Parts: sequence; C-alpha cells; structure tokens
Amino acid sequence: MKKTAVILCGGKGSRLGLLGKKYNKSLIKVQNREILWYIIKILQKHGFNNFILPLGYKSRQIKRFLIRNKNFNTNIDVVNTGANTSIGKRIALVLNKIKSENFILLNGDAIFEFDVNRIIQEHMKRKVAVTFMVTEITYQYGTVGIVNGKVVDFKRDVVYEALKLRNKSKYNAFNYSGISIINTKLLRKMKSQCLRAKNFEMEIYPKLIKKKGALMKRIKGFWHSIDNVKDINIINNDKSRASKIKKIRLQNK
Repeated sequence: MKKTAVILCGGKGSRLGLLGKKYNKSLIKVQNREILWYIIKILQKHGFNNFILPLGYKSRQIKRFLIRNKNFNTNIDVVNTGANTSIGKRIALVLNKIKSENFILLNGDAIFEFDVNRIIQEHMKRKVAVTFMVTEITYQYGTVGIVNGKVVDFKRDVVYEALKLRNKSKYNAFNYSGISIINTKLLRKMKSQCLRAKNFEMEIYPKLIKKKGALMKRIKGFWHSIDNVKDINIINNDKSRASKIKKIRLQNK
C-alpha cells in the first residue's frame, strides 16, 4: 500500500541568517545529520514508501543530498516548483503524483518521533478532510503566574499547550506542529484554489474543515522545529533534547 509524504523543503530559511544564505533550510545539520535525513528515515520507519519533495530555494543541494543517500532506497519524486512559489502552488503542482487516499504534509524543518500510524488510522476511520497534529511549545518571554487571583511566581520559558483568546472563554488555540494528514481527493478538487492561495494554511485549511470536518491530535513523543539559530542552539545545548536526537539518529542508521 502506498503511504505518501509531501515534504515542503523549498523555503529560503530567512530567519537562519548566514546559514540560510548558504544552505537549504532542510539541509541544516543537527548532530552531523541533515533535518531532511531525520524526516525521511523516521517516516520510512513508519512504513512510508512514497516521498514527494516540491523544491525551490537551492534545489540542487537537495538533489545532491538525495544522490549521496541513494534516494534512501525508496521512491522519491522531486519537483522543481520555483524559488518564489507559494506553498499552495507548490502543493497543487505535485497533487497528481500522490497515489494514496490520504497523505501526510509536513514542513522540512522539524525533527520528530511519535506514533504517526496511530494518528493516520484514526484519521481514516473518522473519514475527515484533515487531521492536525499539535504540540506543546516554549514561550520565551517572561510570565506572571496567577492562582485564584493571586500572583504566585514569575517565570521564563514556560511550556504551554494551548492559549486562551480574549473574550472567548470556551475557545482554546493549540500550537500547530506543521504536520497534517489530508484527504487527497478533496484537496484535488481544490487544486485551482491552492494555485491561487497566497497563504495555504489560512485559506485552504478552513475550507477543508468546512467540507468534511477535521481532527486535532496531540503529538505524544518528540518534536522540535528549527526556525532560527536559537532553535539550533537549543537542540544542541539542551541535554534532554540532544539525547533524544542522538537516540533517534542511532535508531535510524
């Protein structure tokens, strides 16, 4: 059975400074392995056998990387979608290559390890349009802790799961991991809208939700997004995260 992953790895990584000017973002190394190496290896471990990479910025680096790794002995389609192409258009240009009923869409800038198959199975069972994977995140600014209206502490780097919105007491907003499972047939019907979308997430996801509903699943495992130099330093210097990355790397040699 085909299990397809579309990995978005055409962005410029502008928040990575000099590293972003030198390398494609997904080829930034963590413990001597590229982020994309981790993504492909981990997905292979979970049975994925069909990979589609919409390329843009520094696409030749990606192609050379795949050649060095012998295409990971699996089916990997690379599609040049243009350096300045929107995410919606990138996805629209590869839709015809998706052979599975559902596919996983993910950004090429996060290392993770969790039970992807369990979430896919529930997505298929519920027959929804899209399943979003959410995760906790560290808030880097100072916070004032309140219990029963009383100030109890002051902290930095508080880890949170959800945010409460002003004037919406029953509404909680969870941190999207950049990983989702999407019904292929439904998205194909929206190809023209994807081509026109300036912001895929803001324009397409709400329409998918209205069409056939959605699920939200918390990631029970490891996830670390690398968006800037600070994120690289955290993953290299935080002992807990560094040890988890080492474990993932050794398990996926």
